[in-house]
Amino acid sequence: MSFVLLETVQEGEERYLDWLLSGLGWTLTLAITGWCIAFVIGVLVGSARTSQHRSLAIAGRLYVEVFRNIPVIVQMFLWYFVFPELLPKSLGDAYKHIAPPWGSFIPALIGLSLYTAARVAEQVRSGIEALPLGQRSAAQALGMTELQVYRLVLLPQCLRIIMPTLTSEVMGIFKNTSVALTIGLLELTAQARQINEFTFQTFQAFGSATVVYLVLALVVYAGMHFLEERFRTPGQEGAKASTPGARKQVA
Repeated sequence: MSFVLLETVQEGEERYLDWLLSGLGWTLTLAITGWCIAFVIGVLVGSARTSQHRSLAIAGRLYVEVFRNIPVIVQMFLWYFVFPELLPKSLGDAYKHIAPPWGSFIPALIGLSLYTAARVAEQVRSGIEALPLGQRSAAQALGMTELQVYRLVLLPQCLRIIMPTLTSEVMGIFKNTSVALTIGLLELTAQARQINEFTFQTFQAFGSATVVYLVLALVVYAGMHFLEERFRTPGQEGAKASTPGARKQVA
Protein backbone atom coordinates (compact mmCIF):
# COMPACT_ATOMS: atom_id res chain seq x y z
CA MET A 1 0.00 0.00 0.00
CA SER A 2 2.88 2.34 0.70
CA PHE A 3 4.64 1.79 -2.65
CA VAL A 4 2.33 4.03 -4.68
CA LEU A 5 2.23 6.67 -1.97
CA LEU A 6 6.02 6.92 -1.98
CA GLU A 7 6.20 7.36 -5.73
CA THR A 8 6.74 10.80 -7.22
CA VAL A 9 3.87 12.47 -9.02
CA GLN A 10 4.31 12.55 -12.78
CA GLU A 11 6.34 15.57 -13.92
CA GLY A 12 6.66 16.89 -10.39
CA GLU A 13 8.59 16.63 -7.16
CA GLU A 14 5.61 15.85 -4.92
CA ARG A 15 4.85 12.33 -3.78
CA TYR A 16 1.37 10.84 -3.71
CA LEU A 17 1.81 10.65 0.04
CA ASP A 18 1.97 14.45 0.10
CA TRP A 19 -1.41 14.55 -1.61
CA LEU A 20 -2.88 12.20 0.96
CA LEU A 21 -1.43 14.22 3.85
CA SER A 22 -2.79 17.42 2.31
CA GLY A 23 -6.23 15.82 2.11
CA LEU A 24 -5.92 14.68 5.71
CA GLY A 25 -5.10 18.23 6.74
CA TRP A 26 -8.23 19.62 5.11
CA THR A 27 -10.32 16.80 6.58
CA LEU A 28 -9.06 17.58 10.08
CA THR A 29 -9.52 21.33 9.62
CA LEU A 30 -13.05 20.94 8.31
CA ALA A 31 -14.09 18.38 10.94
CA ILE A 32 -12.59 20.14 13.97
CA THR A 33 -13.77 23.62 12.99
CA GLY A 34 -17.18 22.27 12.02
CA TRP A 35 -17.52 20.43 15.32
CA CYS A 36 -16.69 23.52 17.38
CA ILE A 37 -19.35 25.53 15.53
CA ALA A 38 -21.88 22.68 15.60
CA PHE A 39 -21.40 22.08 19.32
CA VAL A 40 -22.04 25.71 20.24
CA ILE A 41 -25.08 26.01 17.98
CA GLY A 42 -26.35 22.58 19.05
CA VAL A 43 -26.20 23.44 22.75
CA LEU A 44 -28.04 26.72 22.16
CA VAL A 45 -30.72 25.16 19.95
CA GLY A 46 -31.12 22.13 22.22
CA SER A 47 -31.58 24.40 25.21
CA ALA A 48 -34.10 26.49 23.27
CA ARG A 49 -36.10 23.36 22.50
CA THR A 50 -36.64 22.76 26.22
CA SER A 51 -37.19 26.41 27.09
CA GLN A 52 -40.37 27.49 28.85
CA HIS A 53 -40.64 30.32 26.32
CA ARG A 54 -42.84 28.93 23.59
CA SER A 55 -41.34 31.07 20.84
CA LEU A 56 -37.84 29.78 21.58
CA ALA A 57 -39.05 26.18 21.68
CA ILE A 58 -40.80 26.57 18.32
CA ALA A 59 -37.76 28.23 16.73
CA GLY A 60 -35.49 25.46 18.04
CA ARG A 61 -37.75 22.73 16.72
CA LEU A 62 -38.04 24.45 13.34
CA TYR A 63 -34.24 24.62 13.07
CA VAL A 64 -33.85 20.93 13.90
CA GLU A 65 -36.58 19.77 11.53
CA VAL A 66 -35.13 21.77 8.64
CA PHE A 67 -31.42 21.09 8.97
CA ARG A 68 -31.61 17.52 10.27
CA ASN A 69 -33.92 16.27 7.52
CA ILE A 70 -32.09 17.77 4.52
CA PRO A 71 -29.16 15.54 3.44
CA VAL A 72 -25.80 17.12 4.12
CA ILE A 73 -24.79 16.86 0.45
CA VAL A 74 -27.87 18.89 -0.56
CA GLN A 75 -27.05 21.51 2.07
CA MET A 76 -23.52 21.85 0.72
CA PHE A 77 -24.90 22.31 -2.80
CA LEU A 78 -27.27 24.98 -1.51
CA TRP A 79 -24.52 26.93 0.22
CA TYR A 80 -22.17 26.54 -2.75
CA PHE A 81 -24.49 27.11 -5.73
CA VAL A 82 -27.72 28.70 -4.47
CA PHE A 83 -26.73 30.97 -1.59
CA PRO A 84 -24.55 33.32 -3.73
CA GLU A 85 -27.53 33.89 -6.05
CA LEU A 86 -29.65 35.08 -3.13
CA LEU A 87 -27.15 37.72 -2.06
CA PRO A 88 -26.90 41.21 -3.55
CA LYS A 89 -24.92 41.01 -6.78
CA SER A 90 -21.73 42.53 -5.37
CA LEU A 91 -21.70 40.21 -2.36
CA GLY A 92 -22.70 37.23 -4.47
CA ASP A 93 -19.88 37.84 -6.93
CA ALA A 94 -17.39 38.23 -4.08
CA TYR A 95 -18.63 34.98 -2.55
CA LYS A 96 -18.24 33.15 -5.86
CA HIS A 97 -14.72 34.45 -6.39
CA ILE A 98 -13.27 33.43 -3.04
CA ALA A 99 -9.88 31.94 -3.83
CA PRO A 100 -9.63 28.15 -3.75
CA PRO A 101 -9.61 26.06 -1.69
CA TRP A 102 -11.49 28.47 0.61
CA GLY A 103 -14.22 28.91 -1.99
CA SER A 104 -15.13 25.26 -1.41
CA PHE A 105 -14.12 25.06 2.24
CA ILE A 106 -16.46 27.79 3.50
CA PRO A 107 -19.69 26.38 1.97
CA ALA A 108 -18.68 22.90 3.15
CA LEU A 109 -18.06 24.23 6.64
CA ILE A 110 -21.40 26.02 6.79
CA GLY A 111 -23.36 23.03 5.53
CA LEU A 112 -21.60 20.48 7.71
CA SER A 113 -21.79 22.66 10.83
CA LEU A 114 -25.49 23.42 10.54
CA TYR A 115 -26.37 19.80 9.78
CA THR A 116 -24.35 18.44 12.70
CA ALA A 117 -25.67 21.16 15.03
CA ALA A 118 -29.22 19.93 14.44
CA ARG A 119 -28.20 16.42 15.51
CA VAL A 120 -26.33 17.72 18.56
CA ALA A 121 -29.38 19.80 19.51
CA GLU A 122 -31.49 16.65 19.71
CA GLN A 123 -28.90 15.02 21.96
CA VAL A 124 -28.92 18.08 24.24
CA ARG A 125 -32.71 18.12 24.34
CA SER A 126 -32.79 14.44 25.29
CA GLY A 127 -30.19 14.98 28.00
CA ILE A 128 -32.07 17.89 29.56
CA GLU A 129 -35.37 16.04 29.47
CA ALA A 130 -33.73 13.06 31.18
CA LEU A 131 -33.03 15.17 34.27
CA PRO A 132 -35.58 15.25 37.11
CA LEU A 133 -38.05 18.12 36.71
CA GLY A 134 -37.49 19.05 40.34
CA GLN A 135 -34.03 20.39 39.55
CA ARG A 136 -35.41 23.16 37.35
CA SER A 137 -38.11 23.96 39.90
CA ALA A 138 -35.62 24.05 42.77
CA ALA A 139 -33.28 26.36 40.84
CA GLN A 140 -36.15 28.72 40.01
CA ALA A 141 -37.25 28.67 43.66
CA LEU A 142 -33.76 29.89 44.58
CA GLY A 143 -34.34 32.93 42.39
CA MET A 144 -32.23 31.91 39.38
CA THR A 145 -33.07 33.29 35.97
CA GLU A 146 -33.72 30.81 33.16
CA LEU A 147 -30.26 31.51 31.74
CA GLN A 148 -28.68 30.72 35.10
CA VAL A 149 -30.79 27.55 35.43
CA TYR A 150 -29.39 26.25 32.15
CA ARG A 151 -25.84 27.45 32.65
CA LEU A 152 -25.37 26.37 36.26
CA VAL A 153 -27.75 23.44 36.75
CA LEU A 154 -29.09 21.75 33.62
CA LEU A 155 -26.35 21.92 30.99
CA PRO A 156 -23.43 20.75 33.20
CA GLN A 157 -25.38 17.56 34.02
CA CYS A 158 -26.84 17.17 30.54
CA LEU A 159 -23.47 17.27 28.78
CA ARG A 160 -22.13 14.55 31.07
CA ILE A 161 -25.12 12.35 30.37
CA ILE A 162 -24.93 12.68 26.59
CA MET A 163 -21.15 12.30 26.31
CA PRO A 164 -21.41 8.73 24.90
CA THR A 165 -23.89 9.79 22.21
CA LEU A 166 -21.78 12.82 21.32
CA THR A 167 -18.98 10.37 20.51
CA SER A 168 -21.03 9.13 17.56
CA GLU A 169 -21.61 12.68 16.38
CA VAL A 170 -17.90 13.54 16.52
CA MET A 171 -17.04 10.40 14.56
CA GLY A 172 -19.85 11.18 12.14
CA ILE A 173 -18.60 14.66 11.31
CA PHE A 174 -15.18 13.26 10.39
CA LYS A 175 -16.84 10.81 7.99
CA ASN A 176 -19.21 13.43 6.57
CA THR A 177 -16.28 15.61 5.51
CA SER A 178 -15.91 13.26 2.54
CA VAL A 179 -19.08 14.80 1.05
CA ALA A 180 -17.14 18.04 0.52
CA LEU A 181 -15.40 16.50 -2.50
CA THR A 182 -18.65 17.08 -4.42
CA ILE A 183 -18.07 20.85 -4.32
CA GLY A 184 -14.38 20.67 -5.09
CA LEU A 185 -12.64 20.49 -1.71
CA LEU A 186 -9.60 18.21 -1.97
CA GLU A 187 -10.03 16.48 1.37
CA LEU A 188 -8.94 12.93 2.14
CA THR A 189 -11.40 11.04 -0.07
CA ALA A 190 -10.96 13.46 -2.96
CA GLN A 191 -7.18 13.05 -2.80
CA ALA A 192 -7.53 9.27 -2.73
CA ARG A 193 -9.70 9.46 -5.85
CA GLN A 194 -7.14 11.72 -7.50
CA ILE A 195 -4.33 9.30 -6.70
CA ASN A 196 -6.42 6.50 -8.20
CA GLU A 197 -6.97 8.51 -11.38
CA PHE A 198 -3.24 9.14 -11.76
CA THR A 199 -1.98 5.66 -10.88
CA PHE A 200 -4.96 3.33 -11.51
CA GLN A 201 -4.09 1.68 -8.19
CA THR A 202 -7.61 1.66 -6.78
CA PHE A 203 -6.96 -0.68 -3.87
CA GLN A 204 -3.85 1.13 -2.72
CA ALA A 205 -5.35 4.63 -3.06
CA PHE A 206 -8.66 4.00 -1.31
CA GLY A 207 -7.16 1.40 1.03
CA SER A 208 -4.81 4.07 2.34
CA ALA A 209 -7.70 6.47 2.89
CA THR A 210 -9.66 3.73 4.65
CA VAL A 211 -6.82 3.09 7.07
CA VAL A 212 -6.54 6.82 7.82
CA TYR A 213 -10.28 7.10 8.50
CA LEU A 214 -10.08 4.06 10.77
CA VAL A 215 -7.20 5.56 12.74
CA LEU A 216 -9.09 8.86 13.06
CA ALA A 217 -12.16 7.03 14.36
CA LEU A 218 -10.10 5.16 16.95
CA VAL A 219 -8.39 8.35 18.10
CA VAL A 220 -11.74 10.14 18.41
CA TYR A 221 -13.24 7.24 20.32
CA ALA A 222 -10.29 7.10 22.71
CA GLY A 223 -10.42 10.84 23.29
CA MET A 224 -14.16 10.92 23.91
CA HIS A 225 -13.92 7.88 26.20
CA PHE A 226 -11.28 9.71 28.23
CA LEU A 227 -13.53 12.77 28.52
CA GLU A 228 -16.47 10.57 29.48
CA GLU A 229 -14.50 8.99 32.31
CA ARG A 230 -13.00 12.33 33.32
CA PHE A 231 -16.31 14.17 33.63
CA ARG A 232 -18.59 11.34 34.75
CA THR A 233 -20.85 12.33 37.61
CA PRO A 234 -19.79 10.62 40.86
CA GLY A 235 -22.11 7.74 41.64
CA GLN A 236 -23.15 7.30 38.01
CA GLU A 237 -21.16 4.08 37.72
CA GLY A 238 -23.54 2.18 39.94
CA ALA A 239 -26.58 3.40 38.06
CA LYS A 240 -24.91 2.51 34.78
CA ALA A 241 -24.18 -1.03 35.96
CA SER A 242 -27.72 -1.58 37.20
CA THR A 243 -29.35 -0.24 34.00
CA PRO A 244 -27.29 -1.40 31.03
CA GLY A 245 -29.78 0.11 28.58
CA ALA A 246 -29.70 3.57 30.13
CA ARG A 247 -27.46 5.06 27.46
CA LYS A 248 -29.61 3.74 24.66
CA GLN A 249 -32.75 5.19 26.26
CA VAL A 250 -31.13 8.61 26.64
CA ALA A 251 -30.01 8.57 23.01
